[in-house]
Amino acid sequence: MTAYAFWNNKGGVGKSFLCFVAATEYAHAHPGVDVYVIDLCPQADISETLLVKSHALSDLIGENPRRTVAGYLEARLNSPFQSLSDVSPFVMRPKDYNSKLPTNLLLVCGDNLLEILSEAIRQTSQLAIPVDAWKQVLSWIRDLTVSLRLTSGNRDTLFILDCNPSFAIYTQLALVAAENVVVPFTADDSSRRALENVVALLYGYPSGDPKIDAYARINFAKRAKSEGVVTPKLHAFANNRVTLYQGNASSAFEAVSKTIKETLDQLHENHRQVFTTPKEKPSERFVEIPDYHSACVIMTKKGIPLYNLRPGQKEIEGERVQLNPDPLDRYRSALATFVDCL
Repeated sequence: MTAYAFWNNKGGVGKSFLCFVAATEYAHAHPGVDVYVIDLCPQADISETLLVKSHALSDLIGENPRRTVAGYLEARLNSPFQSLSDVSPFVMRPKDYNSKLPTNLLLVCGDNLLEILSEAIRQTSQLAIPVDAWKQVLSWIRDLTVSLRLTSGNRDTLFILDCNPSFAIYTQLALVAAENVVVPFTADDSSRRALENVVALLYGYPSGDPKIDAYARINFAKRAKSEGVVTPKLHAFANNRVTLYQGNASSAFEAVSKTIKETLDQLHENHRQVFTTPKEKPSERFVEIPDYHSACVIMTKKGIPLYNLRPGQKEIEGERVQLNPDPLDRYRSALATFVDCL
């Protein structure tokens, strides 16, 4: 069982889209593996992309219990310190709604109720009894992955967890359930700061910037260490939506990317233990994904996985969109390199 949390402390970097690509491409390439997507973002973007049909998510939310991650967390709130004997009501097969998807792709849907439940979850984690209440609550999504692994029996499993940019408790639940963190980013200075925040929030390491170091003093990292809560390691970095000029990254993108690489390489030099490959510099594991907005829009609007996407004219909400073969091939190649990191 391997679990990857897709997280950045900054929104709008294409995190949910890359989750969609990773999950669908991996499931397609490995039909003997059950690929589970657990959507821990209240916006439920990846769930809506997978399901396509506008009523699908509403139908699942309307069932009793809710067939979503919020339904699972509600059940855990009712019995906070006992694992559920049956998690099947909370997992579904997106192919039932979207025939383009692989059969071995499964989903625990996102739900905007997560935002409302977060305070109840946080308060439960602060109970004085049992003494390890915080550790047990932080393990709820990890418990879910263990149960789903048992459901898959002898089949291998892979978990993709889509995280919200915030460091709310539902994001912490996702990160604790993962072994690895995949960090999508865009080449801008706010992404560089967000990457520093990722390290400060998750591991408590200061950066030297007083504004960022304030994050490092919050309770999570220190408490996780003292209570034996295992945190995931930084696995891969995806430089998303790179602007190309004559086949190469533009000079502006390259300049900002260089500062991001230098920031992470410096962190690696001081704290190699937080990386999955401590002998490799993070800059050597960067994947650059060119910007191809038209392909991204078609895939997300129509729920079409990359392996099914063909060049030519497409229609999106009454507008014709052209996908040209050469940029599509470059896009496909870059995303294949990204998926190969898993």
